[in-house]
Amino acid sequence: MNTFVSGFGTVTLSRYPSRPDDQLQASDSADAYLLAELHELDLPDDAAVLVVNDAFGALATPLAGQFHVTALSDSYISRLAVQQNLATNALADSVRFVSDPADLPDISYDAVLIRVPKALSLLENQLIGLRTHVTATSYVAAGAMIKHLPRAAGDLLERYVGPVQASLAVRKARLLRAAPTDDLGPLPALPPVTYTVDDPPLELSNHAGIFARDHLDLGTRALLPYLPNDLGAADVVDLGCGNGVLAIASALANPDARYTLIDESYAALESARINWDRHLPGRNVDIHAAEGLADAARDSVDVVLCNPPFHQAHVIGDALAWRMFTQAQQALRTTGSLYVVGNRHLAYHSKLKRFFRNVQQLGATDKFVVLRARR
Repeated sequence: MNTFVSGFGTVTLSRYPSRPDDQLQASDSADAYLLAELHELDLPDDAAVLVVNDAFGALATPLAGQFHVTALSDSYISRLAVQQNLATNALADSVRFVSDPADLPDISYDAVLIRVPKALSLLENQLIGLRTHVTATSYVAAGAMIKHLPRAAGDLLERYVGPVQASLAVRKARLLRAAPTDDLGPLPALPPVTYTVDDPPLELSNHAGIFARDHLDLGTRALLPYLPNDLGAADVVDLGCGNGVLAIASALANPDARYTLIDESYAALESARINWDRHLPGRNVDIHAAEGLADAARDSVDVVLCNPPFHQAHVIGDALAWRMFTQAQQALRTTGSLYVVGNRHLAYHSKLKRFFRNVQQLGATDKFVVLRARR
């Protein structure tokens, strides 16, 4: 936990999921910069404030006790983080949560604070969605640490909101202030990007913000040839499903198996639903947001398919993969298996040996290793 001080008071924050050895903070200089500027506006107590891509609640938590706050984010894990920090600070149920800009309440916001996401297509879609929720008097600012602030972010703000002014750097953070024009009107959301896969032959669609939005990522490509095709009536989970390609390819080869697709990105889940319905119309499936297999019952799954992420926002590492592996080990039945792909340098083989009785290399490329870990 860390204490975060702003003009709106002092709050206690923690990252989510929590790790006992985690030295990273739940807030940074960009959060502080955004709140400092907002405090200078001296908004009335009944002001409506929208916070966008607030990873752990560093924006929403200080503001929740002051204004009417809406939090827009594609991340289910971020929603859990914000809810946890609100509860820690006795502010539970004080923020409205929205995952899709199309679902924003029909109001205009006095202020919009945006954390610039890693995926600029996600930012673009969010800016399109908030156009009808700001007026010429709305304060709109996007913030980021300078090393994570691409020039294109300012271009998007200029295109969809209005003239942009970049701030001076403060503690390695910078803000982009956008002045909404008077003639902002609704625009259609970004359409899904569609591409094809040869083996198996699939047509896949991805919404904005998804990793490898316009192509099949190399890790998934490496894993596809090694998916099991003799599963019978097994219970299969595609963990961190993205657009659902692993589950769909597996389901086509295993007509009696039952599938659950899990991701923390709402856009990924919607993409997976589109793709599943396209290739497996009428076949039952459970597609839902979750923090991995944290809520799964023990000994309830036969097979887990996983191409784990190696980053959380801009933080690179194997912490999320490690958590997925431990969750999979607990959810798998005694005869169950985890099929996983990872970069060679991450050494998943040695890590998996700590939790699984048998770890077998199924295949490899110059960059990736495909493994089967048996419970």
